This record gives sequence, C-alpha cells and structure tokens, in this order.
Amino acid sequence: MGGETPTIHDVAARAGVSIRTVSRVLNRSPKVNATTRNTVERVIDTLGFVPSLRARALATGRSFLIGLVHDDPNALVLDAVQRGIVAACVARGYEMVVHPAHGTGAPVIEDVTAFARRSRVDGIILLPPVCETPGLAAALTMPSIAFAAARIPGYPAMLVSNERESAADMARHLLSLGHRRIAMITGPAGMLSAEERRAGFAGALAQAGAPFDPAMVAGGDYGFASGVAAAERLLAGQPRPTAIFASNDVMAAGVLKVAARMGLSVPGALSVAGFDGSALATMLTPALTTVARPLADMAERAAHQLIDRLESRAEASDVTATLALSIGESTGPAA
Repeated sequence: MGGETPTIHDVAARAGVSIRTVSRVLNRSPKVNATTRNTVERVIDTLGFVPSLRARALATGRSFLIGLVHDDPNALVLDAVQRGIVAACVARGYEMVVHPAHGTGAPVIEDVTAFARRSRVDGIILLPPVCETPGLAAALTMPSIAFAAARIPGYPAMLVSNERESAADMARHLLSLGHRRIAMITGPAGMLSAEERRAGFAGALAQAGAPFDPAMVAGGDYGFASGVAAAERLLAGQPRPTAIFASNDVMAAGVLKVAARMGLSVPGALSVAGFDGSALATMLTPALTTVARPLADMAERAAHQLIDRLESRAEASDVTATLALSIGESTGPAA
C-alpha cells in the first residue's frame, strides 16, 4: 500500500469479505461467525488498521465517548482514576471526556445532564461527591456507574469499596500495637466516604473497649492544610495521642509535617496512618501506613463493565473493590 494508512477497504479486500462484515467485526456484532471474525482480526493486526472514531460513530449512531464527572481536588486520586479509565478505553476503542461539576443539589443535576447532552457521551462514570447528589441517578438517561464508599440507592451499577471495614482494620492495627490514645482526623462533613471511615474506625475502637474520645477527634476536609490544622490541635492537647489516623493520605502528610516541626519522632513518639494508598504514601518519610485503594485497577474494571453494558454484553451490576492495609514505616508500638 506504499506506506499509506490502511483503510477499512484494504482490510475487506485482504480478508475477502465485505466492508459491512469488517464493520460488524469492529463493533463486535454477534452476526459474524467465529472463523470470519478471526480472519478479519488477523488482517487488522497485520495491516495495523486503526478504525476512525468518527466513522464508527456515523455507522453506529454512537459517540464511543465515556464521560468522567468529578469534583475531587485530590490530583493523586483523580490521576489514578483517569489512568484506569483511559486504559479500558484504549483497549476497547473509546475515548474519555472529563467534566468537573461543582456545587450541590439541583444545579449539579442540571450541570451533569447538560454535559451529557452536549458531549453526546455513550455512558458516564461518576465520582464522589458528585454521585452522592440526591436525585442525580434518576435524572440520568444513559448507562452510568458511580464510585462510592457504600451503596447509593438509584444507580443501576456501582463500584463499591467497603471503606467502613477498611477503617476498622486500621483501628485494629493500631490497637494491636498497644495504642489506646488514638486520635482521628475526619473527612468533610456529609461526604459518604468520611462518614463510612469514621463509623468503621470508631466502631472497631468501641468493640475493643477503647473509648472514642471526642477530644481526640478533629475535623478535616481531605486537604493538606486541614491536616496540619487538625494535627496542631490534637498534638497541643494533654495527654497527647500516641497515634493519629487521618482519613486520607494528604491529611496524614500534614500530620507528619507538624510532628517534624514539634520534634516528635514518627513512629517512636507518634504513629501516623492514612487512607487511599496513593503514590504520596511511598514518597513521604517515613513511608505511610495506609489503606490501599487500587484506584487505577478499580477505575479500569468499572470502565470495562460500563462498556460491556453499552455493547449489550452484560447486565448492570455492581463491582466490588477489595481494599487492604499497607503497613509502612509510620506506625509502631505505643510509646
């Protein structure tokens, strides 16, 4: 072909089939038998043919676009999620369109539905806290999948991570090290993940007979500055906590900064733990003990599930994410 970019006509001619048959193979139509499908796919690989997204859209009436809607200021979390979705999209011939949605209530619902109309995405992946907006699930008229710390009624499919039990595991880890004066920095009030992490952590302490002292609880907003402010308040109290669990890694980094400023060795004088298992956890000194959420893998699985639904190869169903403790250098025996 003289170095020219191969076309669908070239694939059809080489495979000895019609252009319609090649199109059906590309769109995974069940109307093509296995032998013909294998032949066409081998020719596609040999020629290095890449179908035009625009041509596929015109032929099928679909956009082959997946929307990602978020309101997450944590760049580490958002980066991991986007990488996972892109991996699935590349493998399946789709593209990702990202839309930030801010605010609460009816304005968010209008914002998200307007984005869906003008972008003509085939399906949407929604991150918290956007997906927690009451009424949003019912307002969506296209396949969607939402990420959340627990099941939210209304969505036909969700990726659910049991963050309550994972926070309880962290409490049990700190208790096993002999800690009893354990403080917690909570996440934003009203956000499902913050509520689930607090409930799990407090419940495990209560079950072990260790009081969840209100004086040992400080509010945060998942941001670094709030972690610093919360740690300053907690560590100014007497007696000081011997361990602090921050509801995400970014706030835990704020705790480490305050501990260093006060001359408190970690984990000698103070154990520090976080939640997320983001890249930040291994960049800190000492490396952070955290709850690892495999965000890229979670997002890739969710995107594949959504695309399967778009291609009528699967019913809507939840995807369950498995979280696990990642024990770093920042936790040790109680002083």
